[in-house]
Amino acid sequence: MEGRGQHERASQLEKWLDTEESQSVGQKDQDGGESVGHRSGRRIIEILNTKRDDLGDDDVEHMQKVVGYVHRHLAQRPTKEDIESSKWRYSLMNWGHDPLK
Repeated sequence: MEGRGQHERASQLEKWLDTEESQSVGQKDQDGGESVGHRSGRRIIEILNTKRDDLGDDDVEHMQKVVGYVHRHLAQRPTKEDIESSKWRYSLMNWGHDPLK
């Protein structure tokens, strides 16, 4: 995906993934390493930094997975919680979507 906007989004996501908040949420492997969402965020950065013509089927499949996750997670929006600092929001942000923007 080409364009200045894609690069800026990739840069913002990369900065977010380096935060303690980002690393504090999500389902982790048995070894307690990187969460599934955090790993997905790194993959999204790679995809955003790839020219459209160079994207493969696996890249498209991953982005379809991302869209599905974001759609399902948005439907689970908390009602009695401060959303700005919620694990719900942080998890979505790991997948490249900030529900407050």
